[in-house]
Amino acid sequence: MYMTHDHEHDHGHDHGDVFHSHAPASKMKTAFALTLVILIVEVIGGWISHSLALLSDAGHVLTDIAAIGLSWFALKQAEKRSNEKMTYGYYRSGILAALINGITLILITVWILWEAYDRFQKPEAVTPVWMFVSAGVGLLMNLYLGLGMRKEEDINVKSAVLHMLGDAAASAGVIVGGVIILVTKWYVIDPILSVLIALLIAFGAWKIVRQTVVILMEGTPKGVDFQKVVGEIRSAPGVQDVHDVHVWSITSGKNAMSCHVVLDGDMTIRDSQKILRDIEHRLIHMGIGHVTIQTEDAEHPHSESEICATKELVHHH
Repeated sequence: MYMTHDHEHDHGHDHGDVFHSHAPASKMKTAFALTLVILIVEVIGGWISHSLALLSDAGHVLTDIAAIGLSWFALKQAEKRSNEKMTYGYYRSGILAALINGITLILITVWILWEAYDRFQKPEAVTPVWMFVSAGVGLLMNLYLGLGMRKEEDINVKSAVLHMLGDAAASAGVIVGGVIILVTKWYVIDPILSVLIALLIAFGAWKIVRQTVVILMEGTPKGVDFQKVVGEIRSAPGVQDVHDVHVWSITSGKNAMSCHVVLDGDMTIRDSQKILRDIEHRLIHMGIGHVTIQTEDAEHPHSESEICATKELVHHH
């Protein structure tokens, strides 16, 4: 007996699945457009003022664009139907985009640090007025976007909001740096700020890359306790054992699981269906919405030479 179900729509619980988000794609589209304006303003301002800190902040804004763009992209991709060639739909395309963005941001960080090193050797005069104007635009727009969407429940939107508020803080730092430069003419403040912002970018980029690699490698999703999942299945009435357990993410927030459960071979199909429904209900409360279960007769168990036998798999996780 083989059974596969996607029960995310059957429950009113929010497990952070972007594809069942209450945040409309239009809101993310507006945020993307405004953040793009911030990026353009800061790049132009950084170029005119010769401020590496402002250009670094523009690099940090790029992380915002990546976060917002991916959330918006994911909401749009969810509208595409799965087909014979893409049986899981197009959810993973967002993960591939995230991986490329993460690697790009790490390269931007390397460039900023290289430029900062050069400026520590030969501090370059910067124009504080343009720093104020450009960073001020970034600060106000990010506060407007971040505070405007802070009550959204969707986990991807929350992530984007954190990016916006983080960039607002970086813009505020650039403004403070501009004030210090204006008063003291201590131009070394500019590369110091750029290094701090570069580290902020690197931290965010590394998190993006790490999360995407785990998803692409079919690793156990963040927030899912593998041993608790196995224990929950075993504790379901009628289940004698469980093995060949796999838990993975189709994309961020959309978790899936497959396993073999051992039941009494004399059980009717109707009774076994009740057990499967019970397991599915338990797992949806653990953040796993797509469940595939194969049932087996207790007198004819699956070969224990299987590489993913429960005992080994629990040990490895």
